[in-house]
Amino acid sequence: MTRTSEPLISIIIPVLHDAEQLSRLIDTLPGISVEGSSEIIVVDGGADPALAGLRLRCPNIYWLQSTIGRGVQMNHGVAVASGRWLCFVHADTCLPVGWDDEIARVDAMSNVVGGSFRFVLDAENWQARLLECGVGWRVRWLDLPFGDQGLFVKRDVFEAMGGYKSWPLMEDVDFVRRLQQRGRLWHSDLPIRVSPRRWRRDGWFFRTACNLGLMMLYMAGMSPERLARIYYRRNVRAPGQQNS
Repeated sequence: MTRTSEPLISIIIPVLHDAEQLSRLIDTLPGISVEGSSEIIVVDGGADPALAGLRLRCPNIYWLQSTIGRGVQMNHGVAVASGRWLCFVHADTCLPVGWDDEIARVDAMSNVVGGSFRFVLDAENWQARLLECGVGWRVRWLDLPFGDQGLFVKRDVFEAMGGYKSWPLMEDVDFVRRLQQRGRLWHSDLPIRVSPRRWRRDGWFFRTACNLGLMMLYMAGMSPERLARIYYRRNVRAPGQQNS
């Protein structure tokens, strides 16, 4: 597929055995075309044959393959992106209606270098609402959104930062902390809907406590490699599965 114009926004989606989730995400992004103001780049870290049908159904998407690792995959996607803004989206999320207009509005704010959307779990229980409050507090007071909030950043700023680090965990936290030093972050009130599958699989309390514990260890100076060994040893997911 060839481009006929330069889009404002490049959506970069790293995937690893996420065909079902990716299909739902793509269905929420109507109107994406080669001539549009946005482009979609999917970077597969697992050579997943289940994506073959999606490739045929979605010829206007750029399909890439990469080695496993979310940071590596996202950097690989940026290498072929042409948008002035980069928006990194996890496969198990759904961008809000008006996401592109929001980024276009932010594009006019000269002091804003990046931002995120409001974390909302696609679940109706009280545990989900409590977790959303905690995430909102973190974003509001620590200026620290995570990768599942649809991080977006100016391309020139991303390149000046050197992109994501090839870490097994915490690549998004490291990226946002470095981005904070470049300028203001815009935290949109538009909700990005996040799948609750990780919390349902591991248990709401255990998954939340595990995430918090890993964050505290990282902030205390533990290396991402050591954190990954602890994380996978606890069998929160099968080895090789992304922290999505």
